[in-house]
Amino acid sequence: MKKITLLLLFFVFALANNLVAQTKVSGIVLDKDNQPIPFANVVFKGSNTGIVSNEDGRFYLESPNNYTALLVSSAGFSDKEVTLEKAVNYDFKIVLSEPQALNEVVIFTGKTSKKNNPALDILRKIWERKRKNGLYLFNQYQMKKYEKVEFDMNTIDSAFMKNKLFKGMEFIFNHVDTSDVTGKTYLPIFISESLYDVYGDNILKKTKEKIEANKTSGFNGNQQIQAFVKDLYSDYNIYDNHLKFFDKSFTSPLSKTGIDVYNYVLKDSAFIDKKWCYNIVFYPRRKNELTFKGDFWVNDSTFAIKKINMAVTKSANINWVKDIYIEQEFDVQNDSVFLLTRDYMMSDFALNKKEKSKGVYGKRTSLYKDHKFNIPKPESFYKPEVNYIEDTEIYAKTDEFWEENRFENLNKDEKGIYKMLDTLQNVKRFKQLYSLASILGSGYWEMGNFDFGPIFSTFGYNDVEGLRIRAGGRTYFGRNDPWRLQGYTAYGFSDNKFKYGISGKWLLNKKNRLIISGGNRRDVEQIGASLTTTNDILGRSFASSAFFTTGSNGKLTNINLSNIAIEMEPAKNFNVLVGLSYRTLESASPTFSLDYYTTLPSATNPEGVVKSDVRQSEANIQFEFTPNRKTIGYGVERTEVDSPFSRFFVNFSYGLKGVFNSDFAYEKIQLLYKQPIIIGPLGRSNVIIETGKTFGTIPLGLMSVIPGNQTYFTIENTFSNLNFYEFITDQYTTFQWNHDFGGRLFARIPVMRKLNWREFIGVRGVYGTISDANRAINASNQPYNAPENVYWEYNAGIGNIFKVFRIDFSWRGSYLNAPDANKFAVKGSFGFYF
Repeated sequence: MKKITLLLLFFVFALANNLVAQTKVSGIVLDKDNQPIPFANVVFKGSNTGIVSNEDGRFYLESPNNYTALLVSSAGFSDKEVTLEKAVNYDFKIVLSEPQALNEVVIFTGKTSKKNNPALDILRKIWERKRKNGLYLFNQYQMKKYEKVEFDMNTIDSAFMKNKLFKGMEFIFNHVDTSDVTGKTYLPIFISESLYDVYGDNILKKTKEKIEANKTSGFNGNQQIQAFVKDLYSDYNIYDNHLKFFDKSFTSPLSKTGIDVYNYVLKDSAFIDKKWCYNIVFYPRRKNELTFKGDFWVNDSTFAIKKINMAVTKSANINWVKDIYIEQEFDVQNDSVFLLTRDYMMSDFALNKKEKSKGVYGKRTSLYKDHKFNIPKPESFYKPEVNYIEDTEIYAKTDEFWEENRFENLNKDEKGIYKMLDTLQNVKRFKQLYSLASILGSGYWEMGNFDFGPIFSTFGYNDVEGLRIRAGGRTYFGRNDPWRLQGYTAYGFSDNKFKYGISGKWLLNKKNRLIISGGNRRDVEQIGASLTTTNDILGRSFASSAFFTTGSNGKLTNINLSNIAIEMEPAKNFNVLVGLSYRTLESASPTFSLDYYTTLPSATNPEGVVKSDVRQSEANIQFEFTPNRKTIGYGVERTEVDSPFSRFFVNFSYGLKGVFNSDFAYEKIQLLYKQPIIIGPLGRSNVIIETGKTFGTIPLGLMSVIPGNQTYFTIENTFSNLNFYEFITDQYTTFQWNHDFGGRLFARIPVMRKLNWREFIGVRGVYGTISDANRAINASNQPYNAPENVYWEYNAGIGNIFKVFRIDFSWRGSYLNAPDANKFAVKGSFGFYF
């Protein structure tokens, strides 16, 4: 979600240099009936520079050298040589014909054979040797890495330049360039260069990168964009079976499962850097799958890749991305060692995939050199730092330093990008656009060192408050603030009451992230909205502030919560928190009761003694482990990189009876485990397990309510067919499994293929009980029902409807005869996803 939001920001304020390429050609490859020929091989004659046409037969090819002819070939057609009469040739129509003579041998047509195919024989050799090539040959390795990342607004035309949006910023169009991959014009809006020292140990299976220098222009210092860039360009290895881009798993053309999804054709062989290599072209067997088209050159003895070019097919079921182009080059270090020296990736982000639609290029170029091998480091060297603290000197290197240390020189126009972008940030019009984009991206309106918001929480509605308005804000001096204060106030027009919340936190030690925090909140809350709870002062319960609900949502509670806590991170992604809290709970509605017996009914006192509010002091200690989580920044609040990671959470709570007139003594344990599972081309599953138990006697306000969902929207960790307070427990275990097929099933159905819809299935269940003691003190009007026979429901859904909408259908699997049982539910959700 963060990534899409930031791309939309680029569209809003994307506001090139002119590389001199000697030969440019674009066009379309057709058959004799003027039908496009997809995946045709187009090469400059006398070179290894080429490309594979897309599914519509279109191609663009560019080289800094002078060429006078193209060679065009495709399985099932005769090869054709096309003369280039000038250096720049656009909109070529190249017609290929079927073989006319018997001596014109064509081995493969359409889908290539899985038998007697020499390309597959070579592919099997690659599989056998992939763990014996390159860096895998050595126990340890280290090298220097230079990385350049650039974002550019593309398809710039005269109408776009005259748009009133750019009034006062017209000078930026002096920096328009042409892409050597797509042939489109583009305008740089962000550029960053970095130098790293890279270390790896194949025995320990550990790697480490140490940044030496960074130079950034454009949106320098913006934490969200920094996180976006880091997450967008995750590392990959072309030898892996699946390559992950934009949270999706693409089948690699070198994968052992590639035979089932790709066609392979052995096209050529030649010497490259004095090594005899085979050229293999690959293209997908089916449309709408997460695959590539392209070609690679592989050595005939080591079966190591020398060069590979690949592009995501246009029909791949991925939103907002029109093209992904990848190019890797490997240099021969000696007779048997092929090492990656250049890695280039370009993505074309766009609102749609039409040929002339405007979008944003995201480009990363990585260069490697100065390799050293078998220099062991202690295991402690690879241990990740809990809180990496940036050295400001990294970002203050001089122009002279960069001239001396970057691996390849910037041309004069690339150097001009820095100056143009730095100048742009002082333009009033650009500042206005940047402010608007920042509001859309973060949800806060920046006002000096104070941010107003989040603006998306301004309005809500429930049966108790009626229409609810909310206003708040936070201190913000920069992305690495050591302290932060934030708060809000709200007003309900039906109960005519003001609510508020205020909290603060302070980072005492940056190394182990020692943080103290505290706050107070008085508000209306749906306390049955989540099983695994925390004492988050500024948490917002969607269940009590949604605009529309199914049935009444009047079972709300007035809560007055205060807490203090101290937390630290003794090891990377392992967090420990100790806290104290005090809360009072009472019903917010005359139709809902939290009453409980302080004295049970007896012969001498048949009505017993009833109390309506709860006063409770509580101490807790919680542990959270999030392996593989990535974060940006080192201040009191960090930004998580938007990538899936596991989560283990354990919380122990102790009720402190008598402390500040607290009512109950108890012990409670809660555990949560969340695991994303990527299953190659079959999509991604999410498994969530929650379990908990309370030891002691407690009233309704402190019980574990199984979270229902009476909104019209899908909410994680809730049950779509349950109403609020339908099941109540003091011990519980839940299981939830959801799977996203990513459109793989619909891609096999011709009628559905073009819709690019995606399939979801899931099942969730809960088992829970209530002790006799807790049943005995219940004096509320809420019946105690526990899912002792296991409640479960299952769902199926369709996502990616109009690219932003998902609809889920849910069926109750048990307790079908319960009063007011909701046997079928329809929920929806909105979101921008890749």
